Amino acid sequence: MTNAESRTVLRILDANANRAGEGLRTLEESARFILDDLCLTDCLKTHRHDLAVAMGRWNRLQLIDSRDTPGDVGTQVTTASEQSRADLSAVIAAATTRTQQALRCLEEYGKTSDPAFAARIESIRYQCYATFRELELKMAGSNTRSRKLRDARLYALIACEPNADRLEARIAELADAQVDVIQLRDPSVDDRTLFEQARIGAAIAKQREVLWIINDRADIAVAADADGVHVGQEEVPVDALRGVMGRERLIGLSTHDIEQVHAAARTTADYIGCGPTFPGKTKSFDHFPGCVFLKQVSDAEQTGELALPAFAIGGIGLDNVEQVSQAGIGRVAVTGALASHEGLRQTASTMREILERVPFRLTADSEAVGSVLER
Repeated sequence: MTNAESRTVLRILDANANRAGEGLRTLEESARFILDDLCLTDCLKTHRHDLAVAMGRWNRLQLIDSRDTPGDVGTQVTTASEQSRADLSAVIAAATTRTQQALRCLEEYGKTSDPAFAARIESIRYQCYATFRELELKMAGSNTRSRKLRDARLYALIACEPNADRLEARIAELADAQVDVIQLRDPSVDDRTLFEQARIGAAIAKQREVLWIINDRADIAVAADADGVHVGQEEVPVDALRGVMGRERLIGLSTHDIEQVHAAARTTADYIGCGPTFPGKTKSFDHFPGCVFLKQVSDAEQTGELALPAFAIGGIGLDNVEQVSQAGIGRVAVTGALASHEGLRQTASTMREILERVPFRLTADSEAVGSVLER
């Protein structure tokens, strides 16, 4: 190659090394801060380090000297899509695409002067394909779960069934009745039974496109590939559970007064249960915060102090769901109201109609997206 051609190759290598490094850093931050995924964060950091080592085969001063940002005509070429991102998944998709393209350019132009360098970049590129696949799938799963949760109105709590067929039938009838979230809660069974039902239920719920939550047991939720776990005030703290669950799965937290609601808002919880609202048949309580508590929660949403989806829970049925709605809460978690097979669809439909009188407000997830894009 002529000196001019060699300098041009250096310019291309410099530009694409910067592009690939920036893309990998963007993805590493996504794995670290959005998904809280140690393994993915480590993989992406390793890819970034390997790229830096590979670029060490080139003289850094020569690369910098070849740089001509003011004279680069490409800096003047932009598209409208470059100036905005629809959500966090779009940020990741743009970064993976940009990084892959930059690595390919490094490989191809590197072949003109250093085949060994090109081979190393090819290896990094293939490793990145596998990591990027896992990252995007996890992010997509996280976004899908968060979106379904934000749109949810009806949350049903169920116990284990005698066999897989009965469990499938139960989930199917709830899904057909437009229940959005189903929680498996059964303290009467052993761990193996709970895990088997959780695993079977997770697969069925996914097919039916409803969220599948396991009560208390984060270990079983993860092992069974459930969408999340729900815990009480006396269980393992939410932020400690996040290390087990990862960012892509949901964590719900029970709250019984407005102080606990404010405390929940400072954790990484994805939603809260608020109650007990009325006396129910599944649990005994000495105190019922009732609709006064629900109104406090609604007021906190109105003022922006709370940006978590809040589900009223405790003895809620057709005879009192109107009171929940009037308190400003448009989501409920129920057991007995949807326990009967007879009239299930009509009951669910009527409850949903009443709950939909309460409009949804901005949630923490959508605020997070907005703040990230503004930066």
